[in-house]
Amino acid sequence: MATSQQGTGSVTGDRPGLAAHIAAVQRLRREYRELPEGAPVRLAKPTSNLFRFREPTTAPPLDVSAFSGVISIDPVERLADVGGMTTYEELVAATLPHGLMPLVVPQLRTITLGGAVTGLGIESSSFRNGLPHESVQEMEILTGGGDVVTATRDNEHADLFHGFPNSYGTLGYSLRLRIELEPVSPYVHLRHLRFHDGAEAMDALARICADAEHDGQPVDFVDGVAFGPDELYLSLARFTDQAPWASDYTGTDIYYQSIRRHAGNGPGDYLTTHDYLWRWDTDWFWCSRAFGTQHPLVRPLWPRSLKRSDVYRRLVAWDRRTDFSRLLNHYRGRRPQEPLIQDIEVGVERGAEFLEFFHSEIGMTPVWMCPLRLREPRHAGAAEGEHVWPLYPLDHDRLYVNFGFWGLVDMKPRQRRAHHNRLVEEEVARLGGHKSLYSDAFYAEDEFWRLYNGPAYSRLKESYDPRGRLLDLYAKCVRNR
Repeated sequence: MATSQQGTGSVTGDRPGLAAHIAAVQRLRREYRELPEGAPVRLAKPTSNLFRFREPTTAPPLDVSAFSGVISIDPVERLADVGGMTTYEELVAATLPHGLMPLVVPQLRTITLGGAVTGLGIESSSFRNGLPHESVQEMEILTGGGDVVTATRDNEHADLFHGFPNSYGTLGYSLRLRIELEPVSPYVHLRHLRFHDGAEAMDALARICADAEHDGQPVDFVDGVAFGPDELYLSLARFTDQAPWASDYTGTDIYYQSIRRHAGNGPGDYLTTHDYLWRWDTDWFWCSRAFGTQHPLVRPLWPRSLKRSDVYRRLVAWDRRTDFSRLLNHYRGRRPQEPLIQDIEVGVERGAEFLEFFHSEIGMTPVWMCPLRLREPRHAGAAEGEHVWPLYPLDHDRLYVNFGFWGLVDMKPRQRRAHHNRLVEEEVARLGGHKSLYSDAFYAEDEFWRLYNGPAYSRLKESYDPRGRLLDLYAKCVRNR
């Protein structure tokens, strides 16, 4: 691909470029202002990683396709300017040839930069690099009021910069983001450590994340899987320039099944950095088994191009629309099932408690485990109890563990609606944790605003969407409007 140099180290080539981006911003701003008053605001996005399936609307969506590209990469300063609708798959493809990657690459290819920032993304580098929004230097945002503002940590829109994460498009939409990048090596070496109970695993996780090393070797990435209450694994990975082999989990082999096989004192496993970043996407963690694609007779026939999380998600969306699975269970005489698709965070010191509750009351396996610690320091003069990212108030200098679980749970007669989801919400609140809002939520309104800092949100809403052009956070994430 032909490339041209623009400024010190800035590479654009045949990417959209800044002039095209500015023209697209002006067009989108006009279209937004021309929407009929009271009409719902929707974005025309080809993919989504949300699991709040809303009723379709006849209102024309905003065309944001012009914001799905890498505008420029500066390999010297290790910065990228990126359209808000750019997927991490597109961004990684642009940065890896420079020996760089985003500081946190969420585990599914079609998560967008804007989605990971206005929602919450996480991955195995989050114990050292925090969450995706913490590597953002500036954001260009179309606000609910119809203005386009550039928000940074310390300009006149710093309140929006810090309040944008976990706002889920209810304050505005990111059109451009400038993010930090970090250097990578060609390969990643993995070691999988087995533990026999949750407390043992959480203690080890706290030590490893504090030291960023284990058994004398550096640790660049950490996550894990609980296959049951007495079978838990932590997967430690480090960059390496050479590898005796590189495993491929896009064909017949399945990554999560390899964890058990490679655990122990052997040589571990090796992946290219590219394949490590997308190791979970091929099988949507383990959720592809629901579609039969892990069956040894089916897997060789399922094309590699269709072994992707966005394909599986479209199948789930079709099932939700047609009610196929529920009807099939009914005619087979099987119990109704409740979808339980959630990610939650609790402090590592409460992680074993959560796992004990989950195995006892829910019983779904496997469970993903991913540690995170905020990267952003508290600003000077911050009041006691004030949070850097107010709408998802995690404590600074505290290690959290994200637990992810995605599947169906059998319902019993006379159980309340969303019984298992509500159990999880209640337990997470009891443990002082938080739940991500990309999926169904069932909180009462007063509890929701207590957990997600209602006063701070109200101030932002009044400043940047004074006419209430966009839904508020509770209406969007709980009432699912």
